[in-house]
Amino acid sequence: MQHHSYVSQLRTTCAGLPGVMFCLAASLPFALLILLAVGLFFGVGKSRATEIPACDGKSLVTTLESGKLAEARAQAKATNNGSGLLWKVEKAGTPASWLFGTMHVTDPRVTRLPDAAQSAFDAAGTVVIETVDILDPAKAQAALLSKPELTMFTDGSTLKSFLSDEDAGLVEAELSRRGIPLALVSRMKPWMIAGLVALPPCELARKTAGAEFLDVRIANTAKAEGKTVLGLESIGEQMAAMADLPMEFHIRGLVETIKLAELMPDIMATMTELYLEGEIALIMPVIMASGPDGADEDIDGYAEFEERIVRMRNHVMAERAAPILAKGDAFIAVGALHLPGDEGLVSLLQTAGYTVSSVR
Repeated sequence: MQHHSYVSQLRTTCAGLPGVMFCLAASLPFALLILLAVGLFFGVGKSRATEIPACDGKSLVTTLESGKLAEARAQAKATNNGSGLLWKVEKAGTPASWLFGTMHVTDPRVTRLPDAAQSAFDAAGTVVIETVDILDPAKAQAALLSKPELTMFTDGSTLKSFLSDEDAGLVEAELSRRGIPLALVSRMKPWMIAGLVALPPCELARKTAGAEFLDVRIANTAKAEGKTVLGLESIGEQMAAMADLPMEFHIRGLVETIKLAELMPDIMATMTELYLEGEIALIMPVIMASGPDGADEDIDGYAEFEERIVRMRNHVMAERAAPILAKGDAFIAVGALHLPGDEGLVSLLQTAGYTVSSVR
């Protein structure tokens, strides 16, 4: 059977209107970077609020027309390694290791490891996440400051330099509604501003209150238990990957995120529900099928996204995981969207000679 390429699916999804910010948000510890930036530039610390607003999003699976849902399921089924969160990685003569897909959110349903993953974590001597830099907020903020060109316009440009009058009015109105003057953020890169809009209030509130998202909880628990904790990337590399994308891609992401602001809680709910079910390859087809008319319109930058954020990072992760897997006894936790597809981590490790099998 010929499997649908998940990278091709990413290309299609990220080219559409609702897919721009979704792809950025889902493929990096994006929300944490946004929170760090908010704390750095707006002086936001841990919230003292005693109540966290309810997450009121509804999964789009429940509202999607049956024909579109069937088509989305067919796309997911055709994706290699598209289902499952926990994978056992084996090679003769080496202790087994584990590959686990995470979601970078603080939802308590997500931050509690499934029983099989918890058992694998407990047995592992080494725990690996995407970047250990996120475990030290001060260090992460210092990384933001050390390379201001990754997060700020440093050449005299402003956000308005890249916006039409209509789009500038849209952005200004949305920021004003949130109590943020456009002038205050005019030199911030658009992906940072878009993140403020993309995060549902409940998720932002939990993060500012100090709640750990899944990857951080995994790493901090491992440290507390005396396990070796390693990272596959630096936060600087992740920010550079974001900054390398064309400005048109970022500007479109900001504008379309604002246009779809009311849909963002539902997108988060959809991602969460399907993640908890282990249906990773179904997430993007459902979101795209639920988008407005014109959601399949191409935009400049999707090819660069495919190359820089997805394919290159998957290969880098696989290469850097190799010496860790050679020793065995490791629990490797990365964003779940890095697992499926012909150039996902599962396939790349299989190509490298490992037997990688899904654990239900």
